[in-house]
Amino acid sequence: MTAAASFIEARDLLLRYRTDYERAYREFKWPVLGEFNWALDYFDVIARNNDSPALWIVDDTNGDGLRLSYAQMAERSNRLANFLRGLRVGRGDRLLLMLPNRVELWDVMLAAIKLGAIVLPATTQLSADDVRDRVQLGGANVAIVDSAELAKFDALDARLTRISVGTPRDGWTDIAAAYDSSPSFTPDGPTRATDPMLLYFTSGTTSRPKLVEHTHESYPVGHLSTMYWIGLQPGDIHWNISSPGWAKHAWSCFFAPWNAQACAFVYNFARFAPKDTLGMLVRCNVTTLCAPPTVWRMLVQEPLASYPVKLREIVGAGEPLNPEIIERVRHAWNITIRDGYGQTETTCQVGNSPGQPVVPGSMGRPLPGYRVELVDADDRPAAEGEIALPLAQRPLGLMTSYANNGTATANAMRNGYYHTSDVALWRDDGYLVYVGRSDDVFKSSDYRLSPFEIESVLIEHEAIAEAAVVPSPDPLRFSVPKAFVTVRQGFDASPDVARDVFRFAREKLAPYKRIRRLQFSELPKTISGKIRRVELRRREFDRTDEPARLPGEYWEEDFPDLR
Repeated sequence: MTAAASFIEARDLLLRYRTDYERAYREFKWPVLGEFNWALDYFDVIARNNDSPALWIVDDTNGDGLRLSYAQMAERSNRLANFLRGLRVGRGDRLLLMLPNRVELWDVMLAAIKLGAIVLPATTQLSADDVRDRVQLGGANVAIVDSAELAKFDALDARLTRISVGTPRDGWTDIAAAYDSSPSFTPDGPTRATDPMLLYFTSGTTSRPKLVEHTHESYPVGHLSTMYWIGLQPGDIHWNISSPGWAKHAWSCFFAPWNAQACAFVYNFARFAPKDTLGMLVRCNVTTLCAPPTVWRMLVQEPLASYPVKLREIVGAGEPLNPEIIERVRHAWNITIRDGYGQTETTCQVGNSPGQPVVPGSMGRPLPGYRVELVDADDRPAAEGEIALPLAQRPLGLMTSYANNGTATANAMRNGYYHTSDVALWRDDGYLVYVGRSDDVFKSSDYRLSPFEIESVLIEHEAIAEAAVVPSPDPLRFSVPKAFVTVRQGFDASPDVARDVFRFAREKLAPYKRIRRLQFSELPKTISGKIRRVELRRREFDRTDEPARLPGEYWEEDFPDLR
């Protein structure tokens, strides 16, 4: 059996048992691949004479949008691969890709895979300093950049083959010429499945970004688990609300939908507007949707029931979803948002899969191909502990290493496990409940507290849009829970709202879990949108005794009427 046939056989098993978790988990085996190039051996093969839509991009100016078939995408990427080869871009070259959601992003990804070049995806939100750091750390020698971002490269003295997308500029080669190249592409030679293919920068919620190395099998084939979690089927129109440059974009805008032979849908908006998003779901008959918690929190502020969506599957990822949000969506649409868990370093590891009971507060069960254990500080099995993947049963979707960082790799891969640095607990029914990042969990008095658990309760309050809980130093308890919160539209950051939130927390939380301090504040986030609790924690522990209260800050003892 060829590598491509082995891949398709594994894919088809997951499609066949899409709603039979026990059988899929029991029978699925990662395909054994020697030589494999996903773009050549799989995508081009299924694309031959295939007029089914592969990519659909809509914005506020292009009406029905740009729709391209699988056959068209195969041809476009062949032309681009030949164009890049003409610029001496080839196997092993490192290509920094900095594009928004425009068709050239998908063309370049496919073309680079065909060439054997290594892609370093980068968000357009990077500053000039960020760009310099990524070029240096990633060792990039090629850059393909949207014309609006070219100035960020002006101060770079690195030797780069510079290719622009959009308005031409002196000193940059215009990618438009690529589409005059030959539509037939012949590879230089076979691709080993273990050859490097992607270098992703982590989002840096608790430390400086690291460079994650994935191969021609770990992401294209590894995302069979992601396809299964989402519940994708051939012909689906799948919308993943995610920004290019981050691993989640590759998860669900590229590999997972195309593994399922679905259509990847994109709506480009200048500014996110819940009403426009909901309208687009209806207008374009989107069947499957993945969105981060921030988006779901904004969507539920609209009258969801008034939008007749055609959605069959909806999922959330990036951070755990709060049960209150899941219930509000279920009540409006009679569809349950299914949570999933994974990292830049992996594909989707754990999830609530289609057709299975969704346990409130749980992120689901290990997905096909993943064996998951929880371990304590000594790497012994635990009912509550760090999520760890045993390397003796190494999942195909796990990164090879942190590139150029042997110390970080050794630490993550120690004692026979890949350590995620995320903490969870097992339920008796085999479901996992997310507790938090190991760096975020803290002690107050003798109690171990999960910020996520407290935050999930706080955002049930009608005034709270987002919340982040960190320890605040306290002379008696060592630390007490403090909530940084933003308010929803229509509410003021006032003493009355603070009093009501404290009262609400006293009613909903056990005494040792309730917040003792609250501050109305914007929440610091990574450029991928994840809350940086580490920054809030550092801010608290660096505080001096004066002033006793910061602007917008309230302590429980400020409201003696609560007692």
